[in-house]
Amino acid sequence: MVSISMKKRISFIFLMVALFLSLLVVRLAWIQLIQGKELQAKAIDSRLRNIDIKAKRGIIYDRNGSPLAISVSTESVYAVPSQVRSSGRVEEIAEKLAEVLELDKDKLIEKMNKKIAFEWIKRRVPDEKIKQLKELNLPGINFVEENQRYYPKGELAAHILGFAGIDNQGLNGIELAYDKELRGVSGKIMIEYDAAGREIPNAMHQYIPPVDGHSIYLTIDETIQYIVEREIDQLMKERQAKKASIIVMDVKTGEILAMANRPTFDPNNYADYAQEVWRNFAISDAYEPGSTFKTVVTAAAIEEKVVKPTDRFYDPGYIKVGKETIKCWTRNPHGSQSFVEGVQNSCNPVFVTVGLRLGQDLFYKYLNGFGFGQKTGIDLPGEATGIIVNKSRAKEIDLASMSIGQANAVTPLQLVRALAAVANDGWLMKPQIVKEIRDLEGNLIKKIEPEPINQIISKETSTQVREILESVVSEGTGRNAQIEGYKVAGKTGTAQKILPGGGYSTTEYIASFAGFAPADDPRIAVLVVVDSPKGIYYGGTVAAPVFRNIVLDTLRYLQIPPQVSSEDKKEKIEKVIVPDVKQETVENAEKKLKSVGLKAKIEGEGDLVITQLPPVGTELVKGSTVILYTQDEESDQVVIPDLKGTTIKEAHTILTELGLKMAPQGSGLASLQDPAPGVRVMKGSTVRVQFTSPGKDDTILETISP
Repeated sequence: MVSISMKKRISFIFLMVALFLSLLVVRLAWIQLIQGKELQAKAIDSRLRNIDIKAKRGIIYDRNGSPLAISVSTESVYAVPSQVRSSGRVEEIAEKLAEVLELDKDKLIEKMNKKIAFEWIKRRVPDEKIKQLKELNLPGINFVEENQRYYPKGELAAHILGFAGIDNQGLNGIELAYDKELRGVSGKIMIEYDAAGREIPNAMHQYIPPVDGHSIYLTIDETIQYIVEREIDQLMKERQAKKASIIVMDVKTGEILAMANRPTFDPNNYADYAQEVWRNFAISDAYEPGSTFKTVVTAAAIEEKVVKPTDRFYDPGYIKVGKETIKCWTRNPHGSQSFVEGVQNSCNPVFVTVGLRLGQDLFYKYLNGFGFGQKTGIDLPGEATGIIVNKSRAKEIDLASMSIGQANAVTPLQLVRALAAVANDGWLMKPQIVKEIRDLEGNLIKKIEPEPINQIISKETSTQVREILESVVSEGTGRNAQIEGYKVAGKTGTAQKILPGGGYSTTEYIASFAGFAPADDPRIAVLVVVDSPKGIYYGGTVAAPVFRNIVLDTLRYLQIPPQVSSEDKKEKIEKVIVPDVKQETVENAEKKLKSVGLKAKIEGEGDLVITQLPPVGTELVKGSTVILYTQDEESDQVVIPDLKGTTIKEAHTILTELGLKMAPQGSGLASLQDPAPGVRVMKGSTVRVQFTSPGKDDTILETISP
């Protein structure tokens, strides 16, 4: 018989085993039911290697669909260190990688010995080196396709576009401001490995494709941007200035048609430039505008009726404000003059008098109303607010100084927007740099409409100020901005630079010109700002000619006809309208032109008319000749047309419709081109065209980067 003590022992052991089994069941249940998903994820993670596949950034286009920033495919090299080590060839593999990729062998060995699942060897490797490495078939060395940002126009619009980094992230400009839209969603490659880090044959492989980013359509016009950058480069060459900024704005919509700064950089190699050069001076730097600000004072004074155009003033060469004396810019006093003449002469005593008449409350009403001292809200990073004298601390002398464009600091963008408002019946618009966002298929995601802020001055005041500013160009300090055939309005500016410790420099100035055209129906506002030009530094001498060249070519490009004199209108010459003969056969096109009294000249060897000059709707004297450009649709080649005598707009239209690109140089009418007329080139080629103002000798065509 089993003793009682034995029974107790057996019962105790049974209870202990039962307790142990119960605890084990509870633990298994905890692991399986509570921690199951988490542990399963860790197990999968320990045997799966994820390789991120970056999505292609969306394309950035100009307003007409010309690509300014694109993504190109390139391959990168990475290693799975455990696979390299298991091959027993770490040193050999490192040596071959170092030889092909021009890397340090010892650093590569260090990477191979890391206890990690994935290690980059080199990103964005040229195709020929990738080919060499693939032929070597090195164990543990793999390749993945990535996307590299490429800016096909080089420096063109660099400060607007900005640039993207190696990891597909926007770092500056539009690339940064619209990074979320452009970036897209990254994909992944998932590969299963065993405990030793070896890829398992026929194991789980999963590919999650990336979703490419949306495309951005800017308000920038590539051709106008070319015109502006051509002029700013010439300006820097001639004047040896420290910096310069130019902005072209659509008066009615607030759209930025062009914006350029110098010095500049190539976004393809942005790291080769000092970070200071990356700054978009047109929106991030504030300066005292000088006499260009008198446009705002003029508008405010006429709106508030504190001055009439016929009011008389007397300038003895200076004006006393309390104990302070403010001198006029010229050594010869202007004497007795009307307000309009005071604006034409940019007379400081006149504007100090008008500013004091406005008084502090009204002056600040328009200072704030025109948007000074606050960001404009443009979709670009790094915008400055500018600096205005605090109203609570402003004294009479501050009001006098502000009236002539001193004491306050503004950004070029703030000033050109205020000028556009004066021209646009008083309506202040939000500056716009992006027109549309579209997806991969071209479907519209978002359309950004022009945004009026408020009406600062009345339409009647706007008309009066436009007339006064037109007289500044025709009769005053802005004569160098005159354009034959067009009415131009504007204001010169020459401001002493502020010294870092206070006070004004006696050797360095900021020359500027702000204007719009046509004066009676404004379409574009243009601001030219030149920091510290060498030699002559007056805005009317340095900046006004640059303004004139930009406005002339831009108006021609936009097909804004010159104002015709009344005598020309009286001429009784029989005229006809050029019909549309594009996409017609040569035979039908000739018949169509003949039926309205026009002749045809054929350019090219095809049987189909691709484009014509003059364009559809042009009014010509009966008997004139229309040039028809033809092309064989099945051919990838195009015959270069003769562009001599065409405007920038006409040349651009002809080349675009033939499938060619244009790099313009100079201004006026086409005089030289490369390649020459009649040469056969591939579609998509760039034609460099020299434009020369009528009456000037032709110059040698310089090399222009496409």
